[in-house]
Amino acid sequence: MKENKRGLHSSGRAAIKNLSGAVLANIASILVGFFAQKIFLLFLNTEYLGLNGLFSNIISMLGIFELGIGSAITFSLYKPLANDDKPTIKSLMNFYKKAYRIIAIIVALVGGAITFVLPYLIKEVTIDINIYAVYLLFLTDVVCSYLLSYRRCILYADQKNYQISYIHIGYLVIMNALQLCLLAITHNYYLYLGVKIIMHVAENLVVHFIVRRQYSYLNNTNGSVLDKKLEKDIFQKIRALLFHKIGTFIVLGSDNIIISKFIGLVEVGLYSNYYLISNAFQQLIGQAIQALTPTVGRKLAIDATEKSYGAFKKTRFAGFCLSCIAAVLYMTCMQPLIKLWLGEQYLLGILTLAMLSLNLFQRLQRSAFGIFKEAAGIYYEDRFIPIIESILNIVVSIILLQFFGLAGVFMGTTISGLALWCYSYPKFVYKKLFKRNYWQYARETVGYIAIFVVCAAVSFFITSVMTLNNVLAQLAVNSVISFMVCAVIIAIALHNTSSFKFFANKVLRR
Repeated sequence: MKENKRGLHSSGRAAIKNLSGAVLANIASILVGFFAQKIFLLFLNTEYLGLNGLFSNIISMLGIFELGIGSAITFSLYKPLANDDKPTIKSLMNFYKKAYRIIAIIVALVGGAITFVLPYLIKEVTIDINIYAVYLLFLTDVVCSYLLSYRRCILYADQKNYQISYIHIGYLVIMNALQLCLLAITHNYYLYLGVKIIMHVAENLVVHFIVRRQYSYLNNTNGSVLDKKLEKDIFQKIRALLFHKIGTFIVLGSDNIIISKFIGLVEVGLYSNYYLISNAFQQLIGQAIQALTPTVGRKLAIDATEKSYGAFKKTRFAGFCLSCIAAVLYMTCMQPLIKLWLGEQYLLGILTLAMLSLNLFQRLQRSAFGIFKEAAGIYYEDRFIPIIESILNIVVSIILLQFFGLAGVFMGTTISGLALWCYSYPKFVYKKLFKRNYWQYARETVGYIAIFVVCAAVSFFITSVMTLNNVLAQLAVNSVISFMVCAVIIAIALHNTSSFKFFANKVLRR
């Protein structure tokens, strides 16, 4: 019993470290990215930014070939790490290393083949740049990453991903400093991308050597063979995760491709500025909650009952509060922020902004469900849902952009997400994992959506009426109003819930 308590305390401390590391890394990413984007546009125009966003999306979609091996191996490492089963750990890491080498070759071949269709993905290029050379630099970066990054998973499974976060902060600062200096001196986009490759390799090598030092028994994994039963279990998860990977990468990666093909690279560049901020919110909140995954995984392995459901409700409540505030702030503050940061010529329309805000809320709300699904190893059961989501996203986005332009693309993304919200989450989290019924899920989910809509509508109305001549003052006022409106409405609507009382007591005790 004492050992179990020590294990729980240790797990809690690890979760706090991982949370702190994730938050610091993402704050650094936000600040550095914010500054770097501004400098980038001083020396290169919006079309370069659009090309950057388009190729980043294409390369991210090649992640389909990763097949979910990383997630499957990480999940499989929880138990042997807890039991200090070094032979099993070695066999898993040896399998992972070989798998990633094969994936690197496949990505290089398929990525190389995509060069033949690049002209068909871009409506028009007016800048003096070789799109093939640029694309191959992006491809080189991801191939090198697959060859070197496989050892990260043991730090994550062993609740030490805070170390990766701190290394990533150093990588971001040094890489962007070098990139921007070169850009200021040479205005050369090829050198800008070359620095990214070199620094990415350096980051992975640092992680590699840290793992060598902390897990010296992994320095020689040759000859370590996976247990047949474990191998079968991993391949079943991989088969299921393949569908999830396809769905995720298509949904996240198709928007820029659709915009580039049907609207243009300039619009991709304009959207990239808004995406930088929404992605910062997603990274900051999503990874902070994701830092709890190893802890949740161990808890579910011991007891997937009422206590686990209580933990889920608290996690979901915290995620909702953060999601609601972030999405409402995004809705009311992005226009003055873009004016202040880049200039009025970089603004998108209000309808597009509203859809981006709704998309941000929906995506952030997935975090609580995602970490419990991942920690419980629920991959195979809903393997076809991501495919349905991705098909819906492409078809509906292309149809709606004919009527609503850029906003229609993001309407399609929102509508496609209903495949998860209306089927996967209630069936495989509420019913399967926690033995709850669909009515409980619907009541809680609709309630959260209604609160968000009220917060967004009230905040937008008040900030639209209170217009100021000074952009910085407008941004500050909008931020304060939005935060206060969300806080008051959430408190009024949810003050009687157990989750609200739990967090209120935590805050009051301090």
